[in-house]
Amino acid sequence: MAKIAVFNQKGGVGKTTTTLNLAALLAQRGADPLVIDLDPQAHLTAICGAAVTASERSLYAFYCNGASLAGLIKFVGSTGWKIIPSHLDLSKVDTQFGKGPNVLNRLNAGIVKENLNTDRPILMDVCPMLGVLSLNGVFAADRVLIPISTDYLAVRGSMQMERTLKALEQVLKKRVERRYVLTRFDGRRKMSWEIDKQLRERFGEEVCETRIAENVSIAESPSFYCDVFSYAPGSRGAQDYAALLAELEGCGFLK
Repeated sequence: MAKIAVFNQKGGVGKTTTTLNLAALLAQRGADPLVIDLDPQAHLTAICGAAVTASERSLYAFYCNGASLAGLIKFVGSTGWKIIPSHLDLSKVDTQFGKGPNVLNRLNAGIVKENLNTDRPILMDVCPMLGVLSLNGVFAADRVLIPISTDYLAVRGSMQMERTLKALEQVLKKRVERRYVLTRFDGRRKMSWEIDKQLRERFGEEVCETRIAENVSIAESPSFYCDVFSYAPGSRGAQDYAALLAELEGCGFLK
């Protein structure tokens, strides 16, 4: 199944929230997703209750000690979905390694070698800084999901993302399939609809039909260390993320 990098070079757009909720719903449906937290801030790791005190129990050990990815997996919650946790020390990876092809393909090589995604989707929460970690996520991914919050700075960030992906495609020798998903959408605001229109004019069918509305339950659920489906299964936020997953499955984005 597919390896999906959830990535945007602008922070605060719903990247971690989107990874969390898609993984949780996939797990509820028996898809056995594996999540890889590639962000040294480790917010997703913390929300999942998978925080580790020692960096050698996190993804950092894979890069610096050659630890197996499978050996770093932790189980999350009642549905038992899996995460490879992050740690603040992961921020050192960018300075400890250059940006040669071997290190940029290291995560992908590890996933393939350990046969981790034969029968499960992999979701990668990619840090917003463009460096070794984020490039590892893109190089390992079959496809990239790009959350964009409905503000003009986020729209500018989407243009930057497009330039970055086009530059990487020259190295990858292929076009990176991607989808843009609008988050924090407020239908009462004219600006939200203007941004929606701009993105659809620029990126066409690569913009998801599903919009993730501004929703209290989505915002509150991480503070209770859970996804929106566990926190408020009947909420608008849960409905939106369920619709997004259905859309991505329907167009073959997760296969």
